[in-house]
Amino acid sequence: MGTSGPLAGVRVLSIAINLPGPAAVARLAGQGASVVTVLPPSGDPMEQFARAYYDELHAGQEVRRVDLKSGAGRAEVDALLAEVDVFVTSSRPSALRRLDLDFASVHERHPQVCQVDIVGYPGEQAETAGHDLTYQAGTGLLGEGRMPTTLVVDLAGSERAAAEASAALVARARLGEGVRREVALSDLAETMSRPFAHGLTVPGQLLGGGLPVYGIYAAAEGQIALAALEPHFTQALLAALRLTPEDLTRERLGAVFAERTAADWQVWAHEHDIPLTALR
Repeated sequence: MGTSGPLAGVRVLSIAINLPGPAAVARLAGQGASVVTVLPPSGDPMEQFARAYYDELHAGQEVRRVDLKSGAGRAEVDALLAEVDVFVTSSRPSALRRLDLDFASVHERHPQVCQVDIVGYPGEQAETAGHDLTYQAGTGLLGEGRMPTTLVVDLAGSERAAAEASAALVARARLGEGVRREVALSDLAETMSRPFAHGLTVPGQLLGGGLPVYGIYAAAEGQIALAALEPHFTQALLAALRLTPEDLTRERLGAVFAERTAADWQVWAHEHDIPLTALR
C-alpha cells in the first residue's frame, strides 16, 4: 500500500486484467496510492503468460479473487467502491452494465468515485474487439509486418490512464463529485504513430535511416545505435573520430564502427559524451 508520494491517501480499486489496466494501477501505486485489485476466480492471464511481470505489476497491492457474477461477489466489490476514490476497469461497456459497474450505476451509488474505463475503441465503438497487435497494425506501427518488440500501445495506454485518473481527481475537487474518463487504446495507437504519419520515421527519411548520424551500425562484434542528432553531438562525433563533415556518410561511418566491438564503442561514447549505445 502506498504511504508516501503525491497520491498518498488516494484509494484505488481495479478490476482490470492483462496489461494496460494493471500497468496503470502500478503507476498509481508507485505515486503513493493504496490499491485493491479484484481478479476473477480464474485470475489474470498474465499470471500464466509472464508470472514475474504479473508480480511486478501487482507489488504492494491487496489482491482479491472475487466472482463478480455472484451476488456475494458484487456486494463485496460494492463495499469496496464505497471507500475508494478511483475505480479502474478494462471491460467492454456491455459487461460493466451487466455487473452494474458502468459509470452511471456506480455514480448513482457512490458519487465520490472517479472511474477510468480503458477500452479498445472510443465512444460507440467501444464494443469492438482488439489488442495491442491490432492497434499497432492499423496505424502503420508494424512496418513491413514484423511482430512488435514491446506492447507500446498497451503501455502508452497505461500511462494515459494513470494521467486521466489524476485529472479526474482534480476535476472531482472542483466539481464535488466523481467523473468518468475514457482511455481508448486505438487513440493511443494513433498518437504513437504520428512521427511515422508525418514522415519522421519513414524508411529513408530523417529519423528513418536517412541521417547518417542517427541510425544502427554493425560493429566488429554486435551492433550500435548512434543518435548524434543535435549539432553539438555531431561535432563531438567528428572530433572524437577525427573525421571531416564530408566523412558523414553511412558508408564511412559504417567502416569506422566495424573496427571495434559494440561494447568498446559504448565505453568510448560515454567517455566522449556521445549518444551511442550497444544493442542488447
